[in-house]
Amino acid sequence: MNVSELVENCGMALRAVATHKLRSMLTLLGVVIGVFSIIVVMTAIRVLQGSIETSLSQFGKDVLVIQRNPAISFGGPEVWEKIKRRKRLTPDLGELIREKASLVKSVGMQNGLFSGEVTSPYGKTEPSFSLLSLTPDGFPAKTLSIASGRALNSSDEENGRLVCVIGSKTAEALFPNSSPLGETIKMDGISYMVIGVLESKGAMLDNSQDSVVVIPLSTGMNRYGRSPWGLTILAQARSQETYNDAMEEIRGILRTARKVPPGEADDFEIFTNDSLIEQFRSITFAVRVGAALISSIALITAGIGIMNIMLVSVTERTREIGIRRAIGAKKRNIMTQFITEAIFLCQLGGIVGIALGIAGGNAAAYFFEVPPVVPVDWAIIGFLVCAAVGVIFGTYPAYKAAQLDPVEALRYE
Repeated sequence: MNVSELVENCGMALRAVATHKLRSMLTLLGVVIGVFSIIVVMTAIRVLQGSIETSLSQFGKDVLVIQRNPAISFGGPEVWEKIKRRKRLTPDLGELIREKASLVKSVGMQNGLFSGEVTSPYGKTEPSFSLLSLTPDGFPAKTLSIASGRALNSSDEENGRLVCVIGSKTAEALFPNSSPLGETIKMDGISYMVIGVLESKGAMLDNSQDSVVVIPLSTGMNRYGRSPWGLTILAQARSQETYNDAMEEIRGILRTARKVPPGEADDFEIFTNDSLIEQFRSITFAVRVGAALISSIALITAGIGIMNIMLVSVTERTREIGIRRAIGAKKRNIMTQFITEAIFLCQLGGIVGIALGIAGGNAAAYFFEVPPVVPVDWAIIGFLVCAAVGVIFGTYPAYKAAQLDPVEALRYE
């Protein structure tokens, strides 16, 4: 098929759509829904993926995170009952790793205590600010950088001082017109002196990571006891090359200390940024597969509608086909005409579906205040799928049109 024939076929397809507007719109609705459903899901996932993966990378690249509970779990009640029976991690285990793990250069520990309102003489925050207790080595492990003042040090930790480092959003809320350094804030009825302010880390799924108050781990345990979620140990490997070996070394130390029998599963969890991101991707993969299956059902239904309208079109245009054959059109020209029309119909619905899907998916970007994205790869896949639907479901009507007898077609009323 040459360019002029393609242009002519597209023109005829456009005239056919314009002639039967309502019928064409109803036929295209299935294509629009099928393409929209997959593009909106893929766009929304792409929007959230960058934000979540950046937020999941809250620890340094060489950091191993040790917890009693898994970071992500899909087990039923039996699994959670087993996890709840695990012994809690203690600061002694962190110290043991620091002493015995030769492939670890630093060990930090943290406790997420609770969320609440923070007040100062100049203002107060919303009741969703988090109180976190942390050892000094936990700052580099969590990639927490100081914007002003200083971080917690070993003296603060050893003496259980009532000092704190606050997030940038906390500083803005409590000290809008002055420096917070040296000032006093109050949380849960206890006063802390501000010694530092953290650099902003942004939001994760509409939850600010800057709405935080960080106190020494010893202060947190003395004042509030153990965290309901348990202690988290942050072990930083000496290098990326020794990363996996450091993980196995820590696993051996903990299994021995916690008396885990050989052959039994660990009663603790060790995970990394990469493992968290892989778990997230496995979740989104299942969502993508589900969206693709739902969309395929809609597209098959739409393809049947396309075939139906093309068969009707062949019947309505039987005399036209006879005239074209009589003046020299070949069977392949007739087939090409009707297949082009079927592809044109599908692509028209695909364009609408892709546009609506990108707009709908980026609503998540607006809601979570993250940059919008245009999934070019999925848009191209959408166009190709629509073309395939047009070819598959337009071939039989096109073949039927091409096989019409020219004489009989000219007699058709």
